[in-house]
Amino acid sequence: MIFRCVNLRAGAKLFLSVTFTFLFLTIFIGKDLRAQEAKDMFGVCAACHTIGKGKLVGPDLKGVSARHEEAWLIKFIQNSQAMVLSGDETAVKLFNENNKIPMPPNDFTDEQVRSLLSYIENYVEEPAGEETAGSFADSKVAEHKKLETSHAPTKDRSRNYFSLILISICAILLSLSDLFILKMIRWKVVHIIIMLAAVFVMGGIVVVEIQNLGRQQYYSPEQPIAFSHKIHAGQNKIDCQYCHTTAEESKHAGIPSVQLCMNCHNVVKSGSQTGTTEIAKIYEALESGKPIEWIKVHNVPDHVYFNHAQHVNVGKLECQQCHGKVEEMDQIVQESTLGMGWCIECHRTTEVQFTTNDFYKNYTKLHEELNTGKRSRIVVEDIGGNDCQKCHY
Repeated sequence: MIFRCVNLRAGAKLFLSVTFTFLFLTIFIGKDLRAQEAKDMFGVCAACHTIGKGKLVGPDLKGVSARHEEAWLIKFIQNSQAMVLSGDETAVKLFNENNKIPMPPNDFTDEQVRSLLSYIENYVEEPAGEETAGSFADSKVAEHKKLETSHAPTKDRSRNYFSLILISICAILLSLSDLFILKMIRWKVVHIIIMLAAVFVMGGIVVVEIQNLGRQQYYSPEQPIAFSHKIHAGQNKIDCQYCHTTAEESKHAGIPSVQLCMNCHNVVKSGSQTGTTEIAKIYEALESGKPIEWIKVHNVPDHVYFNHAQHVNVGKLECQQCHGKVEEMDQIVQESTLGMGWCIECHRTTEVQFTTNDFYKNYTKLHEELNTGKRSRIVVEDIGGNDCQKCHY
């Protein structure tokens, strides 16, 4: 009996020690991870904002929590454009005051935004000698590089989920140790509930990660030449297909050759933003005979088939429907998810130019249904656009 009591006391001490250690690690590791996460999130914001150093592209964020309510800030940081479009007076005012430059949406949870706001509120300037957001304000080249991060994927999910996975694993190990060794909790159902909850959390993380494989919304790589679509397609009104010559007849839109660039830059040898620096790279490529190694921005997984000709030539879609307003972009960014749900929704709602396009004249049954009034319109889904084999092979 005495031996059993000693074992129970020893077991209780061990259980309490393990529990205390687990809680200690969870609190302090979690706190450290949240602090680092908030700093990394501000790294995205720093492309357009400073803290206490004045306006950059967007307003100075010092004292932002005092100027706006927390609930409003959370919604605005998560998706400012949705608030602008909904007519929110404060959001519209900020948008207009900052030259109507849209802030990309951020896939942050409410808690992550609170951590970010706490970081801004308690921000302490880094020691002199280290590069900060403010030191970039006077450097156009550095600012161009930093703008890339404003459209980067909004969070490192692996890092964000690390603490959840750690807690779940610890919960399972504690439950198993108590179930088979310590036996402090008499009701086995408690252990089962804890372990099932932990498995559910980790399973949810796996599902989210799988769903995001192959997706890179807001991807905006730095190109070998700082080519501005805003200048070429926006200000100079150059048609997209002048450069992307195969969009109407090929699976790929095509990349312009150096010789095509020289059609204009044989005369235009200095740019309005970069002077001769970037255009000189075209001449270097021409003289060396090596093609410019442009980096593809819009990508779909290998098992997905997409044909530009089918959409541009037959579907008569504008480039902006998939690529966004490229004529307003200095550096191209992937605005859409290009995910399966995004494509399917487009196929369900996009009306086909059925009566004016000879490509569809063989769809006799659908033409009859249109003529008899059985159908008022034809969408892509009606002609098999959502059939699995159309996009997956």
